[in-house]
Amino acid sequence: MLRWGILGTSFISDTMAEAITASDGSRIEAVAGRDGLRLSDFAARHGIAKHYSGYDALLDDPAIDVVYVGLPNNLHHEAVIRAAAKGKAVLSEKSLTTTMAEADALAQAVRDRGIFFLEGLMYLCHPLMAKAGEILRSGRLGAIRSVSGLYAADIWKFVNPMGKGTIFNLGCYPASLLHYVIQTACGPDAFSTRVTSAFGNVSPHDGNICDASLSVRFDNGVLATLQSTDSFGMSFAFSIHGERGSLRFLTNPWLPVAGENRMELCEYGHPAEEIVVLSDHDAFGHQVKLVESCLRAGVKEAPRPAPRLSDSLEIMSLLSAWDEQARMSDGRNNPQRSF
Repeated sequence: MLRWGILGTSFISDTMAEAITASDGSRIEAVAGRDGLRLSDFAARHGIAKHYSGYDALLDDPAIDVVYVGLPNNLHHEAVIRAAAKGKAVLSEKSLTTTMAEADALAQAVRDRGIFFLEGLMYLCHPLMAKAGEILRSGRLGAIRSVSGLYAADIWKFVNPMGKGTIFNLGCYPASLLHYVIQTACGPDAFSTRVTSAFGNVSPHDGNICDASLSVRFDNGVLATLQSTDSFGMSFAFSIHGERGSLRFLTNPWLPVAGENRMELCEYGHPAEEIVVLSDHDAFGHQVKLVESCLRAGVKEAPRPAPRLSDSLEIMSLLSAWDEQARMSDGRNNPQRSF
């Protein structure tokens, strides 16, 4: 039985707590938070016997095998570094951090202490992504020529103002899926050689980028476009186009469910083929199962499609460049969004 400690009592911690509790191989040993009322409510809701008002108290608990970091992303690096110092295995929510300096410090701590680490891009743990990778490797699409993705959700009222905006909150999903596609279809080094151009609108509420677009040209000639916004909508789109055919996600690739998840494969000149991937668990459930299996096997990181530490750093480098260029594009002559 894997014993979990949860840092933070936000809605994402709620979701993870439900997934952990649903697994026969895990239980929640303790939770820590800074708001006493929320902490006691969270513990009662999930049947957690121990709750701590300080994060270090939880990290010092010898009964905890793995720590889930459900804190705001600007606090991820500090929490992971402190958990690594205690020798705890760590599952930490996306985005990895909010700056490359933080990401590098996190990675150094993980490597120095030799702990298991996984970034919580939970959708990459779902069999839908393994199936997409299988199709990419099959050659049915031919050589990949372009990729496009969009994630939009009207959540600006609820986002953490210290989290640096939509790119790190929502854009990390299409960015990480682009990373998986390029790495799978074009080789392990293809993602790192690229040129990017980005645009964005600044939120009047917190000064962060609320609407963002990114264009990428990889050195192998593959083109990609990504868009992300937290100021309107609830929409998703992701498609991959090759010389022989295309692959399009019909259901949300970033929230794959228990049950049916669907893609459409179209080889040019032939009828489209719907591909259904059935699953007994949603993405969060598969993420818990993956952590369990990795720790049983004694490995320090999960296999692909789940992100390895090096993958998380490459994704973070793209998010950082996207954010920097989007902020530069807004300029004094571009009006801020008024929503």
